[in-house]
Parts: sequence; C-alpha cells; structure tokens
Amino acid sequence: MSKFNEKNRRDFIKKVGSGMLLAASPVHSLLANGNTGSSSSHEIPWNTGKISANDNIQIACIGTGIMGMGDTRTALKLPGIKLMAVADVYDGHLVRAKELFGNDIQTTRDYSEIINRKDIDAIILATPDHLHSQIGIEALKAGKAVYCEKPMVHKIEQGYDMIKAQSESKKVFQVGSQRVSSIVYSKVKELYKAGAIGELNFVEVYYDRHSAQGAWQYSLPPDASAETVDWNRFLSNKAPKMAYDPLRFFRWRNYQDYGTGVAGDLFVHLFSGMHYILDSKGPTRIMTSGGLRYWKDGRDVPDVMVGIYDYPKTASHPAFNLTLRVNFADGSGGGSGFRFVGTDGQITLSGNTVTVKKKKMAKAPGYTIDTFPKALQDKFLAEYRTKYPAIPEMSEPDFEEYKAPEGYDDRLDHFANFFDAMRNNKPVLEDAVFGLRAAGPALLSNKSYFESTVVNWNPEEMKIVKTV
Repeated sequence: MSKFNEKNRRDFIKKVGSGMLLAASPVHSLLANGNTGSSSSHEIPWNTGKISANDNIQIACIGTGIMGMGDTRTALKLPGIKLMAVADVYDGHLVRAKELFGNDIQTTRDYSEIINRKDIDAIILATPDHLHSQIGIEALKAGKAVYCEKPMVHKIEQGYDMIKAQSESKKVFQVGSQRVSSIVYSKVKELYKAGAIGELNFVEVYYDRHSAQGAWQYSLPPDASAETVDWNRFLSNKAPKMAYDPLRFFRWRNYQDYGTGVAGDLFVHLFSGMHYILDSKGPTRIMTSGGLRYWKDGRDVPDVMVGIYDYPKTASHPAFNLTLRVNFADGSGGGSGFRFVGTDGQITLSGNTVTVKKKKMAKAPGYTIDTFPKALQDKFLAEYRTKYPAIPEMSEPDFEEYKAPEGYDDRLDHFANFFDAMRNNKPVLEDAVFGLRAAGPALLSNKSYFESTVVNWNPEEMKIVKTV
C-alpha cells in the first residue's frame, strides 16, 4: 500500500503569489465539491482496518500486456483483493504472470475459462481495443464486475451494447481512465466551480511524447512465433483474417484493425478528465488534422494529431472551444498539460500540480486619444474619468499553486473506487455511459481525420448527427 497515511496522502501543499508556502490543508476543505450526495465525491474508500472474509474480492486479468500487468499490480496493493487467474494469447505473458503473482494462479489462453469460474468476482479487461466489447459483454452476462481499460470500445456502435449489458446485469462496470478518481482533477473541479477563472471560454490540452516506446514501438520477445501466440484467438471475429504478424500482435496500437490510435489511447484520457471537471457530456462538432510524420514503420495511424471541438452551453458550463494535440516526435522532450482559460484567469494542470493565475479584465477600457485635437482630448478625459473613476479595490492573490503529495497514484484510487462500489453496491462515476461519452468523440476524431470531414455529434444521445 501507499507509503503515506490516510490523512496526508490526500493533502495539498499550497503556494500563493507572495511565494509563501501555506500549511497543507485537510482533504475535506481542499477537495469539497459542494455536491453532497453525488457519486463524484472524492473521499476515497481506503480501508486501513481488516477486511472481513465476506468483503474479500477475487479477481482475474484478461490481457496481461503492459496495461494488464500494471493494473493487476495496482489492484493487489489494496486490502482484501486476491488474484485467481489470468488469460492471455501469448504464452510468455502467462509465464511472466506466474513469476510475478505465484504459481497457484490459473493461466489460460481461453478467457472463457475465467469468465465461467464461479469463484471470480471481477475481471480486469486489458486486451487490445477490438476485443473490449466482446469480452466485456460476456463477462457482465456471466455476473462479473468489469474494470475495462480505455477506450471502452473500438467502434461507436459497440458502446450501446456495452451500456445495455451493464444495465441488464446490474454489475459494477468501470472504465480505466483513472483521472476521474484523481484528487488533482477533483481540485481543478473545485476551483472551476468556485469561479476561480470567471466564465470559461477555451480549453487547451496536449500529450506529447519523444521516445520509441512512447510511440508504441514495443519490444518483440525472442520466442514470438505462431506457436507461442494464439493468433486466431487474437483476431477473433472482430478483425480481418490474415497470416500471423508479430508486429501487428505486439505493437497492435499502431493498426486500426485492433487499436484506436492516438485518439483512442490518449485523447480519451483528456476527454474523460475534462468531462469530469466540467460535468460535461461532450462536444457537438469534431474536426481533426494530422499525419504520419516520423514513425513510418508500417503503422496505419498518425503520429501527430490535432483536434478542434465545439462544446455547447449547458447547465454546468458555458459554450467553449477545445483543442487537443498529440505529437509522437516532440523534440522538446514531450510532456502533457491542461489549460482552462476564462475571463478572469486560467487553471493549468501539469502532472500532479495545479496552478491558478488570475487576471481580471479591467472595468475601464483605456483610451487611444493622442490623435484627437487637444480640446477633444480634454473633453474625452473629463467624461472618461466621470464614467470610470479610480476606485481602490481589494486584490486577491494573482497566483496559487497546489501540489499533490509525493508518490500519489490516481490509478490506486480508481481501483479503490471500483472495489468499494462492488462491496457496497454503489454507482461508479465512469460507468458505460460516461465511457461512451468519452470514447465517442475520441473515435470520431479518427473518423474526421481519415475521412477529411467535420463530424457532428449529439452528446446527450451519444449518436452521430447526419447532415444534409
């Protein structure tokens, strides 16, 4: 478990414009969102006491690649969680799972063996994107809770089936975009709702990388072959039939048949976090551009993508514009950040640090009268000073900064919320409906790019709007 205790793990260190550090404030005052009773509460359910036998949760992981292994390690840090089995179609991943988690776990190429086990309560679904809906729906129908990696689905239409399966099964289903459980994003939400930046008008987000691994050129194991990989099971009936190709298997994110490109892998995180902060359901218009600029390794998805999105006025936010960017050959070294811009300031989110800069629009517009005749200048100034008298005003700090504690892990909180929902029959924030509202505009970013078109979207009904 985390190295900090239940109180200080969710404290922030606050810095104001004078440069003075303020004492860390407790979570109840820093993270209060003024929305009592809502499922968006961020009082994370960390149980420091013993978990009763009735509250133990037995899990399995389907898809033990990079994300699956990482998710499983994180889940097992929480009390009362036991790993029973893993499924993967590459034998090496199964061997590695036993090395990491013990020889007593079941390993199998056939995920249905896991879904059919009565003693497994929940699965972590971390397969390539094209298998999410197939396995997720089967697991829900079998009575399992599902933690599904993002994006929730590979195709828009699969999202409706996932929503239906969750609703009918009444089982907990949570998408794995962990930022919606982050205390950092909760802090941004609190600041936004408190009016820290005035009226929002623009959001800018980027997620750039500058490495081969960051661009999905994952290492190929020396034993990779048609014998060690169950290629047909990987393809299932969701991808075109073709001969075994190790690049397509181990670097599946690079191909539209199995992955969703930078939009489905990274844009979807940004949509999830922003929708949580603003209580937004999504954009109405989607436009993207980009290209394959550097990583010309056979992939059929771009390595640079820029998106522009129109968000309508709703009860929770005014109309605003959003830009998203991913660059996989960013010579500055990469990085990521959020910028929420309003009439009175901006909130910047970078890593686990939140910064607020305030600059209110002056009430007096100023003047440009030097070219007026002297008499008209005097007349103008007299009227101007009457209309805009100099009145001293109390000033607030023009700079504030909040830092989460060192070592904070939002994925741990996300799993804590998932298991708490299972134990206490509670709703999760990032359910299948939330998941489609984040995945929808991400997948439509690809549609806009590949079809060179503007896509109209109804975020309430989660449907493409056809134009005449």
